[in-house]
Amino acid sequence: MSFWKRFRYRLEWLGLAFLAVSIPLLPRRGAHLLANGLGTIGYRLDARGRRNARQNLRAVYDNEKSEGEIVAIIKGSFRAFARTVIDQFWSRRLNQENFEKFCRIEFDDSAAMEKARETGAIWVTPHYSNFEWVALVMGFRDYKFTIVAQDFKNPHLTKIFSDNREISGHEVISSNRALIRLLKNLKSGGNAAFLTDLTVKPSKAATAIKCFGYKTCVTAIHAELTNRTGLPVIPGICIPQDDGTYLIKGFAPLEFSDNATPQEISQACWDQFEPHIRENPAPWLWMYKHWRYRPKHDANADQYPDYSGESGHFEKVNARAFPETEKAE
Repeated sequence: MSFWKRFRYRLEWLGLAFLAVSIPLLPRRGAHLLANGLGTIGYRLDARGRRNARQNLRAVYDNEKSEGEIVAIIKGSFRAFARTVIDQFWSRRLNQENFEKFCRIEFDDSAAMEKARETGAIWVTPHYSNFEWVALVMGFRDYKFTIVAQDFKNPHLTKIFSDNREISGHEVISSNRALIRLLKNLKSGGNAAFLTDLTVKPSKAATAIKCFGYKTCVTAIHAELTNRTGLPVIPGICIPQDDGTYLIKGFAPLEFSDNATPQEISQACWDQFEPHIRENPAPWLWMYKHWRYRPKHDANADQYPDYSGESGHFEKVNARAFPETEKAE
């Protein structure tokens, strides 16, 4: 590693370490104000993010929403993401005695949730609102997760974020070769947590799902683990409240037959989230390129965002995920 890269990595670490120390000193209202301010600055500076978000929203809502409504959603999305980042550091103020002041938890099936504490389960959530706290607060309720996270290029940053995510007792592991460790943990009664809605490169570990009517390529690791362990998948979502708190909503566990495909499992997970995102879109990560790959033969291929493109590798994943559709076309 060159001297300048080492120097840059050290500066990045110092800046993040400062945030890790200073943000927890803020009162709750101060943290919110800081997040809203940073989100507004991000909206103004990130032209590419604004462009991606506008294309995504027009693809989903077409002419259903006015330009003013689209702009308001994009601004809200930047602020929601900034708040998630700030809260990731502010979470050091949380503990088992006070977390319920900031997060309320509702389970659709409380009995199944208690069973999962003993037998283990596979938990999934999207990048919506304060997704970082979905797993965090469950740790304070004695659900210990193995969380798969992408490493930063700067390893010093990875440690800071991992330390934040582990304050309620979880274990964060790298996404590299995570399957074996996850299997071992789940088969011994543990729990695993995943973010399931970001586009991944087409591979054997990926599948295609329909997201707001458009096909996207997502991870299928949670589906693989479900098939190998027989454990239920429990979707959950963080819903922001008007008073600044969050509602962590745990849906009823999803159980699948032995011959369920990765596509069926992954699609069932997404279908739990889509109605909530459509109803209140701003907290979702609209700035992200959710539809990087445009299927060649989709009826609405010309309606995909401009940043999307064709990929031979994705065509193979798409054909594997939707064999009947591809055969008919």
